[in-house]
Amino acid sequence: MGAGLRTWLNVAVLSFAFVVIIFYNGMLDGWNRQGRNDTIAWVTGAGQFWHPGFDRFDPYTFQDSHNLLSPEIVSEVEKKNLSPVLVSQATAFPQGRSLGVILKGIDPEQTILSLPSSALKDEINQDNAIVGKRFAESANLKKGDKLLIRWRDKNGTFDAREVNIAEIFNCDVPEADNGQVYLSINNLQKMMGMQNEASYLVAGENNPVKNPDNWIFRDLSFLLADFDKLILSKRVGASIMQVFLLLIALIAIFDTQVLSIFRRQKEIGTYIALGMTRIQVVGIFTVEGGTHSILATLLGALYGIPLLLLINKTGISFGIGQNMNITLADTIYPYYSLKLIISTILLVILSATIVSYLPSRKIAKMKPTDALKGKLQ
Repeated sequence: MGAGLRTWLNVAVLSFAFVVIIFYNGMLDGWNRQGRNDTIAWVTGAGQFWHPGFDRFDPYTFQDSHNLLSPEIVSEVEKKNLSPVLVSQATAFPQGRSLGVILKGIDPEQTILSLPSSALKDEINQDNAIVGKRFAESANLKKGDKLLIRWRDKNGTFDAREVNIAEIFNCDVPEADNGQVYLSINNLQKMMGMQNEASYLVAGENNPVKNPDNWIFRDLSFLLADFDKLILSKRVGASIMQVFLLLIALIAIFDTQVLSIFRRQKEIGTYIALGMTRIQVVGIFTVEGGTHSILATLLGALYGIPLLLLINKTGISFGIGQNMNITLADTIYPYYSLKLIISTILLVILSATIVSYLPSRKIAKMKPTDALKGKLQ
C-alpha cells in the first residue's frame, strides 16, 4: 500500500495478462471441443474400420479398397451400430464445367452421422444425391438441380448419369463437404458393380464389433490427428503471446521491488539489528512482491468473470471458417475448465513470487551497519 499508484499499475497490468491468458486458452479449448464434436458427428463417428488398402487422402486407393460385408457386419448395420460407406473417385459437370469429386455411398437409414441421409430414401427416383453448402456454392447448385457425374466401375469402364440434388446441408467440417457427393450406398454399389461391398465402416457409440476380419480399426486419435496438430500449433503461438504479456507485468514488478529495496535500506538494517535473519527479511520482501499476484487475481476476477461469462454466452463470430478449409464454426464458444483457471492462477502467482525474490537476494549481502546508514553495497 505504501507504493501507492505504482502497486495498482502493476496489479492492473498483471490482471490484464491473467484475464487474456484465460480468455485465449478458453477460446482454443472451445474451438477444440467444437471442432472435435463436429468432426465426430459428421465424419468419423466413434471410430472407423478401414479396408487395409484404403487411404482417405489418396483417391487412387479407392478403386481397389473395398470389402464384402459379412453377415455379422450386416447384422450390426441393421442394429444401427455400424454404417458402411463406399467411396469412389468421379468427375462432376455442373453447367458444362468439370470438377473432381468423391462419390460416397451411405445408408439412407443410418443414424450415426449427422448427414441428412434420409433425403436419399426415394423409391421412385433412385438417383437422389445430397451435397454440402460449400460444394453447392462452388458448383452453383441448388436443391432440385440435376448434376451430371462420370465414374469408372470396378472393371475400369466409364459410365455417366445425372443425379438429382435432393438436399443441401450446412456443415462446419470441410472433409464432409468439399467435393463430396453422397448417394444411396445400394445405388452406388450397383453403379460400381460392387454388390454388398464397402470401403470403410463408421462405428457408433455402442458398436460391439471388435476387429472384424479384413478390416483395420482407426480410432479417434488417428482420425483426428491433423486437427489435433492444428490446435497444438495454435497453442504454441498462444504460449509465445502469454510469455510476452507476463514479461511486461513481471518486469514492472521487478522494477518496483528493486526500487523498494533501495528506498527501504534503513528499514532492512533495523529488521536485521532486531534479530531477524536475512532469510526472514528476504521472505518479507518476497511475500510483498508476490502479493501483487494475489491482488491481480482478485482484480482480474472482478472484471474478468462478467466479461468472460458474456463471451461464453454470445460466442465470438469470425465468419471465416467456411473459407479457410479447416474445421472452424462461424461462432466459437469458449470453454473455461477448472484446470485452465487453476493452472493460470498458479502460473501468475509463482511467476510474480519468483520475480519478487530475485532482487530480494541483494538483502542477504547487506551489512546491518551499512543498511542502517542507508548505504547499499
